[in-house]
Amino acid sequence: MRSDHNGDKNKQVGVELKYCEHCGGLWVRECGAGTVYCEKCQPKVADLPAAKMRRGRLALPVRPHTAVEDYEFEIELEDLKDLEAAGGVA
Repeated sequence: MRSDHNGDKNKQVGVELKYCEHCGGLWVRECGAGTVYCEKCQPKVADLPAAKMRRGRLALPVRPHTAVEDYEFEIELEDLKDLEAAGGVA
């Protein structure tokens, strides 16, 4: 750190660029600060009602398995030559 003419050390504060999660505007905040809204939006967001959380079990949608009937898969020997490695190490 550098010191000025009086012998006092300069106080350095780290800052980071942040976007407001309400309006999307860019602003600068102190590193490690937990604020996510700009000064203009903080009063607006404070007036909003708290989000309602549903209590309960989370269930993912499940579909029945797809069944394919009468499906035959044939491989021609000529087609296998195209799949062979071109030599060398993989």
